[in-house]
Amino acid sequence: MTDVRMTGAGLRVYSNIGRQSSAIKHQQSAIAYLCGMSEEIYKGHISFVNYEKHFATIDYVKNGKARSVNCKTLDADGKKRHHFRMGDNVQFQLRLSDRGDKMTAHNVKFLYNTQLEVLLNKAMVENRFAGFLKKVDDEWLIKEHGSYIFFPLRLSRWEKPPAEQALNEVISFSIQNLDKPNQLVAELFSHDFIPEYRKAQQLYKDKKPVEATVVRISPYAAYLDILDGKIQSKINLKEGQGEMKEGDKLEVIITYLSPQRIVVEKAGD
Repeated sequence: MTDVRMTGAGLRVYSNIGRQSSAIKHQQSAIAYLCGMSEEIYKGHISFVNYEKHFATIDYVKNGKARSVNCKTLDADGKKRHHFRMGDNVQFQLRLSDRGDKMTAHNVKFLYNTQLEVLLNKAMVENRFAGFLKKVDDEWLIKEHGSYIFFPLRLSRWEKPPAEQALNEVISFSIQNLDKPNQLVAELFSHDFIPEYRKAQQLYKDKKPVEATVVRISPYAAYLDILDGKIQSKINLKEGQGEMKEGDKLEVIITYLSPQRIVVEKAGD
């Protein structure tokens, strides 16, 4: 009986070893399968974007079954390679998540967005849209009310940011950088500029000179503060123009003015 029990124990041990060996083989097969999946390129569309947590959900079809997978919208260095939007058609690959408990999409590349193309075509004819403001960390976004597509809001350095109560109000905006699809931004139709910028607008219209102070010198330009330091610009340094130093005062004329840039030249040149 002792021999039988020992043999039985031996059989039981063999059985456990067999189950462990089978589990290892399954794990090896799964790893090989997952590694194979990472080589395959899939196509899908973005159905959800979480701008606060910096991830998006991609819907796609595999073997006739609808599936979903998440992807990060920031690179490992924290930079945003592309501003993903709902409706974006993308291609991607799959790999295990950092925690190793699920699949995640990586190498996500934007292909096209039909709804976005409709908006851009409209903007070529009439560049005026309605939408709602959203604030994510320190960044402002505008959601176009018809398509629910988000655009980063570009504010001028001389413009006051929107008030918090404006988050629930419909506002008008235009789409800028139409020739650069990866750099599309929204710009408000109604700007709340600081008083000094309004003054600069009038000076530009009247072509009147204004005093500027040199605050920094580089080999090729003198950087200026205008209107009590609230407006900044620069002038290129030319040969024979004479030496300039920080603190110098000079009269300048505004030759170009936009919410993003002010160009001046020395009065009398």
